[in-house]
This record gives sequence, structure tokens and C-alpha cells, in this order.
Amino acid sequence: MRPTLRSTAALAAAAALLGCPAEPGQRVSTGLGAKADQIAYDRGLTPDDVAAALKTYMPSGRIDDHIMFASSGHAGQVLVIGLPSMRLLRTIAVFTPEPWQGWGVGGKESMEVLAHGSAGGKHLTWGDTHHPSLSETNGVYDGEFLFIGDKANARVAVIDLRDFETKQIVKNPLATSDHGGAFVTPNTEWVVEGGQYAAPLGVGTYAPIEEYDQRYRGYVTFWKFDRKKGRIDVERSFGMELPPYWQDLADAGKGESDGLIFMNSFNVERATGGVESGNPPFEAGASQRDMDYLHIIDLKKAAEVVQRRGVKINGFTTIPLQASIEEGLLHFAPEPKSPHGVDVTPGGEYAIVSGKLDPHVTIYSTKKIREAIARGTSNKDPYGVPVLDFDAVVEAQVELGLGPLHTQFDDKGYAYTSLFLDTAVARWTLGGEYAKKHGQAPWSLVTKTPVQYNIGHLAAVEGDSASPGGGWLVAMNKWSIDRFFTTGPLLPQNFQLLDISEPGETMPVLYDMPIGVGEPHYAQIIRADKLKPWEVYPEVGWNPMTGQRDPNATEKGKERIVRRDDGVVEIWSTVVRSHFTPEHVKVRQGDRVIWHLTSLERARDATHGFCIGGYNINLSLEPGEYASIEFVADQPGVFQFYCTEFCSALHLEMVGYLLVEPTTDAGK
Repeated sequence: MRPTLRSTAALAAAAALLGCPAEPGQRVSTGLGAKADQIAYDRGLTPDDVAAALKTYMPSGRIDDHIMFASSGHAGQVLVIGLPSMRLLRTIAVFTPEPWQGWGVGGKESMEVLAHGSAGGKHLTWGDTHHPSLSETNGVYDGEFLFIGDKANARVAVIDLRDFETKQIVKNPLATSDHGGAFVTPNTEWVVEGGQYAAPLGVGTYAPIEEYDQRYRGYVTFWKFDRKKGRIDVERSFGMELPPYWQDLADAGKGESDGLIFMNSFNVERATGGVESGNPPFEAGASQRDMDYLHIIDLKKAAEVVQRRGVKINGFTTIPLQASIEEGLLHFAPEPKSPHGVDVTPGGEYAIVSGKLDPHVTIYSTKKIREAIARGTSNKDPYGVPVLDFDAVVEAQVELGLGPLHTQFDDKGYAYTSLFLDTAVARWTLGGEYAKKHGQAPWSLVTKTPVQYNIGHLAAVEGDSASPGGGWLVAMNKWSIDRFFTTGPLLPQNFQLLDISEPGETMPVLYDMPIGVGEPHYAQIIRADKLKPWEVYPEVGWNPMTGQRDPNATEKGKERIVRRDDGVVEIWSTVVRSHFTPEHVKVRQGDRVIWHLTSLERARDATHGFCIGGYNINLSLEPGEYASIEFVADQPGVFQFYCTEFCSALHLEMVGYLLVEPTTDAGK
């Protein structure tokens, strides 16, 4: 078996060296020979630099051991990054048209998926992706599907990881925007989408801001996922009406807490802003109280109650707030104000909450929560929701530093929390069985590693699953300032790779990776060997959206052009290195064109593009793929269609002509 980078003698020698040259001109022995010593000398590298390079360098042809799926913020896509190399492997087109993948730029199939995510007659061409979530089996990533939410437009997308393509986008009928999406339950029966900014429920519903307390509401949506179909079943999905607090991120219980959903909220003050009228701004008004409310939802019971007490809001089945109270579906527990992250430990024993304005993380015992719910409480919020006693449900608090946000876990009993204001990652120990198993002092800070700068989320290897992997952690930093070449006032964000393989206080930063495509928020990291992507589509004529051979797929030798009596010209084409068949397509101005294209390729990576200049059309045809386009030939003239992929030596000859004959009255 090939040794890993960390086990090589060279790495051990480099990592064990002492001394730290401050600038070029100071000699250092790398332990790797004269050539390596000279390179280190010329570049002013320290032994730590050399060790970091050895840990992250991937020789040509070597495949990364882990894959990270990261949001791309307002780019609207998902980033696929290899670890430990931190190489960007590709993006996955989701909410934003993307020409390289032929996503939303003329292809009928992708245009239909994007259209399903539109609302109110608006064609949406971007999204704000925040929280990718891998499908799980028994609380462990299984590498089959990926879900991602769109904060700007309250949408959730389903991505099939056999071909890394978006298969479905669903628009939430209850709200215009959200934040807490997407999070899955341990066996991916449900995809959880929390709300954020309270509003009248139902897209397009209006109420004056002065009626906030009475008519504005929060919400959470539970999308039912049909794993066999690989799609969200909207008809079996439902929402829950919540008080007009600003619900935020969620996490599903597992193990001891299976069946429960934990979701943060803030602005329990119900501040409505209005600085233009002399009111406190939201940032001040929403931070007056010392405590907000952790929402605790019994999803297992809610899935039963919705069958008899659900009502329709904007056509979507929703459990009214009063029904949730009467049926015992919803309880609150006080939590430090302005919380952001809520993260359930691998065994489900605890839920960790970070209040942005509290230097502690607060650990809630899920066993104590169940016991407190069973005992009942007379405390209620203004809307009648039971509020559990804080001391009755909290297990511990650990002081970590300023601005705690999100927590991940490893396989050695440690938790890791991002500290926005300290701009650091904190490592601390869990208590209970974790402390006993690993022989650690319970609930204590171990170390902090500075990162650059202002970290938001962080991701450890399978670090929010029931079986964390350990080894690597990525800090997702909001600022880069002096890390990279200045590209004007708009600077990239910075992903930094930390080595968390060693216990104790050793947790070095190894690598800086600029992310210059948007503002990423969250990521998940999975072992690469859990992913089983196709190298080519299962058969020629495969429609990625239907998951089967398309009935309009074109066989070799059966290419044809058919003019119908209704003014429609239908074309069946094949694509193969290095030509299209047919190469001449003649239509008349005003004709409706339906064009079926089938890639005959069976060789890995033999991808072809198909673009028509002037008509805003570009497809990506992977080996065996079927795709179609529909358009009106409203521009007369001669238009080339060609392969946009440099697929062979005769690439420039892979071309054809679309001839649009002017009608007799053209120009009159």
C-alpha cells in the first residue's frame, strides 16, 4: 500500500526541524537534500513551510483523499474542492446560468429546472447559496445526493452526485427568502429549510409593518425526499407556522436525539427597524435581550399531526402555530442572544449553540430536554409556546473567545468552533462519554489557532455527521486583505486548510486558497471513496434530467430534418469527434426550431459543446448525453454552430451552418 504524505520519512524529517529563518539569506536544512535546501533558501521558506508543502502537495495524477462541497454565495453555485491539495475541481451549476456546463443558456432541460424555481412571474437568474448538505444513511454521509439552499429566493436544489448535475429546484411557497437551508435528517427522509426574516406567510401576501406582531410569522419547511426518484416530493412536504422571530440555522437530531429538530432564532425582540423614522436599526433592536429562543421541534410527531391538522397557505400544507402548541410539537429553550450555529454532537447527546455576542458555547443535553418536555412547564412566550427552563436543559458552557459561530467535530473527542471576532479556530473537549473514551478533561478549551481573517463557517472531514473523520479542517474566512495579489477593491475570500490530525495544541494552518467567485458560507467534506460518479452516461442518448434514455435520442444513421405543417422544424442530430450530423440546417425566418442532439461518444472526457452564435445557446454534451433546444428563428442570416470544447486536433473543423432564410416581407 502506498504510504501517505504524512508517513514519509522526508516529511518526518522536515517537520522535526528547528529554527525559523525570517528572510531569504538564512540557511536552513530541509533534510531532503541539497536541491531542496537551495529552493528553501532561495524562497525564504521555514521548516514549517516545507512541512506544509509536503502535506498538501499532490503529484500529477494523484487523487485527493477527500472532496469538499462548498457554497459559492451569490454566485449561486456549488464549489467542488479536493483536499488536501485545495484544488478547485469544478463548479456545479445550480441557480445561475453557466455556459461551460450548458446550464440555463438554451438547453430545454436545464431551462425547465430553473423555471420551476421561479415565482411571481419573475425569471430568476441567480441565487445566494449558503448551506450544502450531503445525503445521509444512519447519520453518515453516503455520497449519493447533495442539497443546497438559496437564501435570496427561498429555494432548495437537489444535485445527483452520479453526474454532479442539478436535477430539481423547488420554490418555497411560504416566503420570499430564508437562510436555514438545507439540512437533512439522518436517513435523508426530510430536507429542512428554516426561515429567517419574518413576513406574512405566502409569497405575495402583504401586511403593513405596523401589524408585525399580529400578521408577520416565521416558518420552517420539511421537504419530503424520495430517494428512489431522487426528487423532493412537494405534495408530501409541509411547513410549520412559527412566531415572528427570525429563525435561522437548524440541525437534525440523531442517535439519542433522533426525531428532534434544533433550530436557532434571533430577534425575539420583534424589532422592525426603520432608521429613516428615528427607530433603532435592526442590528441594535434585535440585540436588546440577553436571550433568544432555541426552537425544539418534534418532527416525528409533526409528520403525523400534519395529516389531520394541516391547512393550505398559498397552496402549501402548513401546521398552524396553535396546532403545534396544542399537539406538543414545538418547545423553546432560552439561548444566548444572536446565536448563529446549532450543531448536534456525533452521538446526538448534545446540541451546541453559539451566541455571537457571548464568548461561550452553550451545550444543551438532549436527554435533559426530553425530560423537561415530559415534565411540562408553565412558562410561555407571548404566542403561547412552552419555554423550558434554561438551567434544566443546559449541560455546560465553555468560554472560547469572541464571536463564536459554528462547531464541527472530529474522531478524537474534540469540537472546533469558529471565532469571528478573535479570527481564530478554537479546539475544545466534549464531556460525557466522549471525555471518558478519550481520557480528556471535559468541557475545556485546549487551544486556538489564528486564521486570516474573520472566519465564518468551518468544515472538518465529515465533521457534522455521526462518524467524523478528523485529519483536516477548512476555515472559511470572510476577509483576505493581505493574503493575495490585490485585484481591485473587490477581494477574494480565503479558505485556509488546518491540520487537526495531532491531539493537543498542534493545529497549524497549511494552505491559503482564494475563492474569487462569490461569498462562500458553509461546506461539507466527504471521503472521496464514498463518491461513485459516472465516467460516461450509462447508455447513448441518456437524458440526465429523466435518468433514462430519451425517446428522442438519435441513433447513428437516423439523423434527419423534418419540416412540419405547423411551422416547426425538428432536427435529430448526432455529435461525435469531429463532426455534427447534419452539418447544414436550413430554416425560414419565424420557424420554431426543435433540435435534438445526442452524443455518440463512449470515451471518458470526450465532451462536446454545441453553441449557436447570436441565439444565446450553448450546450455541454458529455459522453452519451442527450439534450435538446427550442427557439424561434427570428433572426435571418447565416449562423455557425460549433463545438466549444477543444475535443480533438480537428476541433475547429467541428462546425455546421444554420441558415435562416428571410421571409418575403422581412424588413417591411
